[in-house]
Amino acid sequence: MLVLNLACRHDHRFEGWFGSAADFESQLERHLVACPICADTNISRMLSAPRLNVSHLRDEGREPRRSEPPTAPTAGAVTKLPDGGNLQAQVWAAIQQVIANTEDVGNRFADEARRIHYGEAEERGIRGQASQSEREELADEGIAVMSLPSPESLKGTIQ
Repeated sequence: MLVLNLACRHDHRFEGWFGSAADFESQLERHLVACPICADTNISRMLSAPRLNVSHLRDEGREPRRSEPPTAPTAGAVTKLPDGGNLQAQVWAAIQQVIANTEDVGNRFADEARRIHYGEAEERGIRGQASQSEREELADEGIAVMSLPSPESLKGTIQ
Protein backbone atom coordinates (compact mmCIF):
# COMPACT_ATOMS: atom_id res chain seq x y z
CA MET A 1 0.00 0.00 0.00
CA LEU A 2 1.34 3.43 -0.98
CA VAL A 3 0.14 6.41 1.08
CA LEU A 4 0.76 9.81 -0.54
CA ASN A 5 0.32 13.39 0.60
CA LEU A 6 -1.53 15.19 -2.19
CA ALA A 7 -2.77 18.72 -2.91
CA CYS A 8 -5.02 20.31 -5.51
CA ARG A 9 -4.20 23.58 -7.30
CA HIS A 10 -6.15 25.42 -4.56
CA ASP A 11 -3.72 24.02 -1.97
CA HIS A 12 -6.26 21.78 -0.26
CA ARG A 13 -4.13 19.03 1.32
CA PHE A 14 -5.28 15.43 1.62
CA GLU A 15 -4.01 11.87 1.75
CA GLY A 16 -4.41 9.23 -0.95
CA TRP A 17 -3.92 5.46 -0.68
CA PHE A 18 -2.86 3.50 -3.76
CA GLY A 19 -1.77 -0.04 -4.56
CA SER A 20 1.47 1.20 -6.13
CA ALA A 21 3.13 4.23 -7.69
CA ALA A 22 1.98 2.98 -11.11
CA ASP A 23 -1.60 2.74 -9.80
CA PHE A 24 -1.41 6.37 -8.60
CA GLU A 25 0.00 7.58 -11.95
CA SER A 26 -2.66 5.66 -13.88
CA GLN A 27 -5.50 7.12 -11.81
CA LEU A 28 -3.98 10.60 -12.03
CA GLU A 29 -3.77 10.43 -15.85
CA ARG A 30 -7.41 9.33 -16.05
CA HIS A 31 -8.49 12.19 -13.71
CA LEU A 32 -9.79 9.71 -11.13
CA VAL A 33 -7.95 11.39 -8.25
CA ALA A 34 -9.95 14.40 -7.05
CA CYS A 35 -9.72 16.81 -4.14
CA PRO A 36 -12.27 15.83 -1.47
CA ILE A 37 -12.94 19.51 -0.75
CA CYS A 38 -13.37 21.12 -4.19
CA ALA A 39 -13.38 18.10 -6.58
CA ASP A 40 -10.44 19.55 -8.54
CA THR A 41 -8.59 16.86 -10.54
CA ASN A 42 -5.42 18.93 -11.01
CA ILE A 43 -3.57 17.06 -8.26
CA SER A 44 0.10 17.17 -7.32
CA ARG A 45 2.11 14.94 -5.05
CA MET A 46 3.52 16.64 -1.95
CA LEU A 47 6.68 15.77 -0.08
CA SER A 48 6.16 13.10 2.53
CA ALA A 49 8.26 11.16 4.97
CA PRO A 50 8.65 7.49 4.09
CA ARG A 51 7.26 4.85 6.42
CA LEU A 52 10.00 2.39 7.20
CA ASN A 53 9.25 -0.98 8.75
CA VAL A 54 11.91 -1.31 11.44
CA SER A 55 10.00 -3.52 13.87
CA HIS A 56 12.45 -6.35 13.18
CA LEU A 57 15.20 -4.22 14.76
CA ARG A 58 13.23 -3.92 17.98
CA ASP A 59 12.67 -7.66 17.99
CA GLU A 60 16.42 -8.16 17.99
CA GLY A 61 16.82 -5.85 20.98
CA ARG A 62 18.17 -2.92 18.98
CA GLU A 63 16.49 0.45 18.81
CA PRO A 64 16.23 2.02 15.35
CA ARG A 65 18.27 5.17 14.87
CA ARG A 66 16.05 8.23 14.88
CA SER A 67 16.81 11.25 12.74
CA GLU A 68 16.68 14.73 14.21
CA PRO A 69 13.40 16.59 13.70
CA PRO A 70 13.55 19.43 11.18
CA THR A 71 14.26 22.85 12.64
CA ALA A 72 12.27 24.79 10.06
CA PRO A 73 8.87 24.15 8.47
CA THR A 74 9.10 21.85 5.47
CA ALA A 75 7.43 22.31 2.12
CA GLY A 76 3.86 21.10 2.21
CA ALA A 77 3.37 21.84 5.92
CA VAL A 78 -0.29 22.11 6.94
CA THR A 79 -1.36 25.22 8.83
CA LYS A 80 -1.71 24.46 12.54
CA LEU A 81 -3.85 26.35 15.02
CA PRO A 82 -2.45 27.42 18.41
CA ASP A 83 -4.20 24.46 20.09
CA GLY A 84 -2.43 22.08 17.70
CA GLY A 85 -5.46 21.46 15.49
CA ASN A 86 -5.40 21.36 11.72
CA LEU A 87 -7.24 24.41 10.33
CA GLN A 88 -8.43 22.61 7.20
CA ALA A 89 -9.80 19.71 9.27
CA GLN A 90 -11.62 22.09 11.61
CA VAL A 91 -13.18 24.02 8.73
CA TRP A 92 -14.23 20.72 7.15
CA ALA A 93 -15.78 19.57 10.44
CA ALA A 94 -17.66 22.87 10.79
CA ILE A 95 -19.09 22.53 7.27
CA GLN A 96 -20.20 18.98 8.01
CA GLN A 97 -21.85 20.19 11.24
CA VAL A 98 -23.80 22.86 9.34
CA ILE A 99 -24.91 20.33 6.72
CA ALA A 100 -25.98 17.82 9.37
CA ASN A 101 -28.09 20.42 11.22
CA THR A 102 -29.77 22.30 8.38
CA GLU A 103 -32.41 21.57 5.77
CA ASP A 104 -31.36 21.78 2.11
CA VAL A 105 -33.94 23.92 0.31
CA GLY A 106 -31.92 24.10 -2.92
CA ASN A 107 -32.70 26.96 -5.31
CA ARG A 108 -35.58 28.10 -3.08
CA PHE A 109 -33.14 29.46 -0.48
CA ALA A 110 -33.94 33.18 -0.85
CA ASP A 111 -37.71 32.61 -0.83
CA GLU A 112 -37.56 30.23 2.15
CA ALA A 113 -35.26 32.60 4.10
CA ARG A 114 -37.82 35.37 3.59
CA ARG A 115 -40.71 33.12 4.68
CA ILE A 116 -38.85 32.23 7.88
CA HIS A 117 -37.83 35.85 8.53
CA TYR A 118 -41.40 37.15 8.14
CA GLY A 119 -42.93 34.33 10.22
CA GLU A 120 -44.64 32.58 7.30
CA ALA A 121 -42.69 29.35 7.88
CA GLU A 122 -41.31 27.62 10.96
CA GLU A 123 -37.95 28.89 12.18
CA ARG A 124 -35.16 26.44 11.35
CA GLY A 125 -31.70 26.29 9.87
CA ILE A 126 -31.67 26.10 6.10
CA ARG A 127 -29.07 25.95 3.35
CA GLY A 128 -29.27 26.17 -0.42
CA GLN A 129 -28.19 28.22 -3.39
CA ALA A 130 -28.69 31.94 -3.90
CA SER A 131 -27.25 34.31 -6.47
CA GLN A 132 -25.17 37.32 -5.47
CA SER A 133 -28.10 39.63 -6.19
CA GLU A 134 -30.45 37.48 -4.07
CA ARG A 135 -27.95 37.58 -1.17
CA GLU A 136 -27.72 41.37 -1.48
CA GLU A 137 -31.53 41.68 -1.48
CA LEU A 138 -31.75 39.49 1.63
CA ALA A 139 -29.14 41.66 3.38
CA ASP A 140 -31.10 44.80 2.43
CA GLU A 141 -34.17 43.24 4.12
CA GLY A 142 -32.15 42.55 7.27
CA ILE A 143 -31.95 38.81 6.69
CA ALA A 144 -28.51 37.53 7.66
CA VAL A 145 -27.07 34.85 5.39
CA MET A 146 -23.64 33.32 5.08
CA SER A 147 -21.94 31.84 2.02
CA LEU A 148 -20.53 28.38 2.57
CA PRO A 149 -18.41 26.29 0.21
CA SER A 150 -20.28 23.29 -1.07
CA PRO A 151 -17.81 20.66 -2.32
CA GLU A 152 -19.19 17.80 -4.39
CA SER A 153 -17.72 15.33 -1.91
CA LEU A 154 -20.12 16.51 0.80
CA LYS A 155 -23.06 15.15 -1.18
CA GLY A 156 -21.97 11.59 -0.44
CA THR A 157 -20.53 9.65 2.44
CA ILE A 158 -17.12 10.83 3.63
CA GLN A 159 -14.75 8.05 4.53
